[in-house]
This record gives sequence, C-alpha cells and structure tokens, in this order.
Amino acid sequence: MAPTQMLLQLLTLLLIFFNRVGSVPTDELQTLLDIKKELDPEGKQLVSWSINGDLCKDFEGIGCDSQGQVSNISLQGKGLSGKLSPAIAELKHLTGLFLHYNALVGDIPRELGDLSELTDLYLNVNNLSGEIPSHIGKMESLQVLQLCYNNLTGSIPREIGSLKKLSVLALQSNKLTGAIPASLGDLNALERLDLSYNHLFGSVPAKLAGPPLLRVLDIRNNSLSGNVPPVMKRLNEGFAFENNLGLCGAEFPPLKSCNGTAPEEPKPYSASVTGFPSRAIPQSADLQLPCNGTECSASPNSHQGSILIGLVVSTIALSAISILLFTHYRRRKQKLSTAYEMSETALNTKGGGGGGGGFRKNNGSPLASLEYSNGWDPLSDNRNLSIFDQEVIQSFRFNLEEVETATQYFSEVNLLGRSNFSATYKGILRDGSAVAIKRFSKTSCRSEEPEFLKGLNMLASLKHENLARLRGFCCSRGRGECFLIYDYAPNGNLLSYLDLKDGDTHVLDWSTRVSIAKGIAKGIAYLHSYKGNKPTLVHQNISAEKVLIDQRYSPLLSNSGLHTLLTNDIVFSAVKDSAAMGYLAPEYTTTGRFTEKSDVYAFGVLVFQILSGKQEVRSLVKLGTEACRFHDYIDPNLQGKFFEYEATKLARIAWLCTHESPIERPSVEAVVHELGNCSSCL
Repeated sequence: MAPTQMLLQLLTLLLIFFNRVGSVPTDELQTLLDIKKELDPEGKQLVSWSINGDLCKDFEGIGCDSQGQVSNISLQGKGLSGKLSPAIAELKHLTGLFLHYNALVGDIPRELGDLSELTDLYLNVNNLSGEIPSHIGKMESLQVLQLCYNNLTGSIPREIGSLKKLSVLALQSNKLTGAIPASLGDLNALERLDLSYNHLFGSVPAKLAGPPLLRVLDIRNNSLSGNVPPVMKRLNEGFAFENNLGLCGAEFPPLKSCNGTAPEEPKPYSASVTGFPSRAIPQSADLQLPCNGTECSASPNSHQGSILIGLVVSTIALSAISILLFTHYRRRKQKLSTAYEMSETALNTKGGGGGGGGFRKNNGSPLASLEYSNGWDPLSDNRNLSIFDQEVIQSFRFNLEEVETATQYFSEVNLLGRSNFSATYKGILRDGSAVAIKRFSKTSCRSEEPEFLKGLNMLASLKHENLARLRGFCCSRGRGECFLIYDYAPNGNLLSYLDLKDGDTHVLDWSTRVSIAKGIAKGIAYLHSYKGNKPTLVHQNISAEKVLIDQRYSPLLSNSGLHTLLTNDIVFSAVKDSAAMGYLAPEYTTTGRFTEKSDVYAFGVLVFQILSGKQEVRSLVKLGTEACRFHDYIDPNLQGKFFEYEATKLARIAWLCTHESPIERPSVEAVVHELGNCSSCL
C-alpha cells in the first residue's frame, strides 16, 4: 500500500476517532431528543428535555455515570402516553430503564437487546402490545425484567433462558399464550417468576423448579394442564397454581389426583432444536503482503512515508491528551460524585418482586450529579436552624467525633447490617447508652436542603412507645454522609423469630406474639393520626425486618418517616423489596400510590407471620377467608400452647386487613379498638 494511501486511511481513522470520542455528549443529547418525540409526543411531560440543556443536569429523570454518559432513565409515573423508540439502543451505557406506571403503547423495540449493560428493565403497568422480542435474550447483564400489567401477546421467548443473571421475571397480567418454555429453568439466579393471569397452556415443566434460589413461582389463572411435577413441593407456599382447571396432582391439595403417567413436556419450547447446521466460527483472514518472497524490499518512498506516519502518530497523541484534558474539565464542571455503594449481605433479606432482590444504586442514579448548594452539612455554622425548635437543636444534634467514637470509627465488629442505601452500626455513647447508628451517603438523600431539613424535623417529632426513637442526627460535609442515631433494640427484629426449627430456644410464646401484634398496630395508628405538630404519616415500608424487638420484647417500628429524607429511586428500591416479600398491597400495581390502607395490608401480612411463625405466608393471605381453620397454620413450635379465642380473632383481623379491596380493610384505629375489647389480648 502506498504511503499516501496509508496516510489517507490514518487520517480517516483519526476523523472517525474524533467524531466518536468528541461527540458522545452531542450524540446522546440527540438520541434523548429522538426518544422524547415518541415517549412524549405532545411535549407536555418532558419539558426539561431541551436541545440547549445539559442532559446530565437539566434533563428530568436522567442520570449520568462518572464519564458523563447516560446510565439511568427514571420516568416512572410521569403520564407518558407515547411509544418507546428503538433509538433507546443508542444509549450503550444504560444500566437502568424505569418507565413503569405510564400509559405507553405500541411494541417493545427489539433493539433493546443491544443494551448489554442494562440490569433493570421496568416497563410494567403500561398499555404495551405485541410480542416480547426474543432479542431480550441478548441482554447478558439483565437482573430484573418487569413487563407485567400490559397487553402483550404471543409466547414467552425461550431465549430468556439465556439471561444468567436474571433474578426477577414478572410477566403476569398480559395476554400471553403458548407453553411455558422449559429454558426458564436454566436461570440459576432466578428468585421470583410470575406468569399468572395469562392464557398459557400445556404442562408445567419440572425444570422450572431447578433454579436453586427460586422462592416464588406463580402460574395462577392460566389454562395449564397435566400432572404438576412433585419437585415443585420444594417451593412450599411460594408455589401458586390455582385456577388452572387441567392441572392435577395428589401432592398439591386441592388438585385431584392424576390417572396414568404425566404428559410429555410441551414440544414447541422445551424440545431441543435439531436439523440446523452449526454456525462455523470464521477464521482470521490472511493478510497478504504487497511483495513476494519472505522479505519485502524497501520502497523508494518508504522514508517519506515514515515521516508522514510519525506526524500522524504525534497528532493522535496530542489529540488524545486534549481529549483527556477536556474530559477532566467536564467532570469537574459537572461535579459528579461517586455514589456511596454498599453491597447487601445476608443480614439484609433479599427478595424479588417488584424487583430483583435488593435494589442496588447504580452510579447512574438521577441524583448522582447533584450537589448541595452550600456543601453537604445543612446544619453547619448554625444556618438553617430556624425551622427547628430549641429542644431539637440542643438534644438532637450530634457531632462527627461523637459518632465516630461511639462506633469505634465504624468498625466492622459493630456492623449490624447493610442495605442497598445505608449501613447500620451499634454504638455506645459517652453516657453508656447503646444506640444504632444508620449511615447514609449524600447521594441517597434529597438534594433540596429545605425538604431534607423538614424531613429531619418530622422524624424528630415522632414519639411513641412502639416506634424506634430517634436520639439525634449528624451531617458531615467532610465525609459527605449523614447519620441517624436511634435507640438500640437488643433482641433483633421480628424476622429473626420466623422460620425457626423445632426446639429452637428463640421461639416466641403466645402472649408475646399477641403483645407484639398489638404494639405494631398501636405504632401504625400513631403514624396515621394527627398529633400536634406531627402530620399524618404513611409508613410505606412495613415488614418483619422493620419491627425491632426491645429488651422487654415490645415491638418498635423502625424507618418511620425515613422516606421523607431519601431520594425517589432509593424509596422505590424499598418498594421492590416490599413487593418481593409480599407486603405490598395489590392496588399499588395500578395506582402507584401508598395510602393508610396499604399500611393496613402490610400489618395483616405481619399478623399472619406472627401466627404461623413463617416468613412466606402468601398462601395464608389467599386462603384467609377460612379464618376458622386457624389450626392449619398456627406455628407448630407453640406445641398447642395458645388461646383459641385469641387465635380466631387475630386470624380474622389478618384476613380483613389483607382484603384485596382497600375499601373492605378496616382502619388501624379500628384494629387497635378490636384488640382492646378483648380482655385476654391486653
């Protein structure tokens, strides 16, 4: 190849290099504007998406990574009524796409399969139609796939079985047909699979019980038939199969026993595909040298070509340096902060439901690039203290040295647990009292200082014997963190008293269980009431893990009002956990809102857990109408030591509180009154 031609090729490559590297923000800006045209065709919802805006700062719902590239789109519940554009595939660094609770129409673009870094895909509760594209099977990083509550048709692509990191697959309440692909049993990371309320037919593949982490398999309300594989019994209450008239299996009451052998697996999706030639892997092409023999003779223009090549290489090097300087300048200009990421441990109960287990906060959070206007510490130099009363100022404010000393500088020995947005440590204050110190990063908290301070003031106002008491708080500009100091509960949480083995010394006796149920009800009733300067408050995240047990075995409801301090994406991660564990009220999937009745629903689930001693009680919630049959689900560890009258009353309350219709649920004040009328429940 002539040196001149080589020079032209190198210059062409250089131009391509500049075009790709130097114009990434411009390309992504244009891509977002193209997406806006279809998502919001009337231009009423995404007003902040403008060609003159900074996509990492000004675009609502857009989060960027440390390189200034779009990595998160959070537009849930924004009233979007358009379509999802195939241009979404141009955002190659996207890790989270949250478009649920909108009114989107049209097909799911097959181009989504090109988003190789996407971990969370939420398109649920829309009006999407058409088939699920098989290209989704190419999304190797996908962990959560939520397509439920749409109008999707066709069959479930067997290619989904290739998503080895998938932990949650929610396809319920669509119009899907065909057989259940046995390839779903290859999803070894799967924790929750919901295929209910569709038109699926054929048999239930035994392979579906294969994923070792699977806890919930819901196939209710389909047209499935044949023998239910006995191996499904390992899922216990997590296996829901009702309203499939063709199913049989003596091991699964109330199904009838099957006559003869079980039917074959459905062929269209479980049978292996044969008869197709394997795709050969192409070999590397042989590059022919422009000369003969083993050595090439020097070209008369080779010296000139070397000089030109040297000039081009130097130009590329200088250009690379310029690009690095520009990138550094852009990063400083945007003041992007690194999210405070904490991996979940076994101390944090992991679930699947609305979401894949625990929700991890990506660097692409919409709040990752926001800074507090005056540094982090909203209480530094006594500014902004006017909204607090003097009691709060004097008794609730801690300094960083006190917090660090109490926890032995956050020693791992004192670590009580981690969640997806915080870590909790045991601490000893100077007065000798034990406390639990919850540690947040600034990226987990609201960016508006007045709103954050208002939330702190509200938390400080909560005072009830069945709420975990806030002792104080500390915000540190230097550490970029905030700390909440609570009274320490020495007996753990209610979750640690569930699913105990026979003979375990930690089994709660009957009177303690009744007392815990009543105390939780009182704590919720206090939150729902208006008391002086305390407004009515919906907890939003009630679970057994949030019920702490103090030294007298009284319940303390924790995290009350905490959502007022946290960012929307962190609050939504808690919603996912709540849904995974069965505490989320059914109406939330259609309204996207929390009410007092949604707290009542979660309380009803807690009562079922207290009665049965089990964490997984969804089957009890479904069978709650048979409250008179409480003997069937009273914790056997009690060995019959309980009062039937109380058990009947609590079972009835649990059933009423978990009624599918929020109108039919009682208020928590009525529950407290009902328990108070029972002299033996006092």
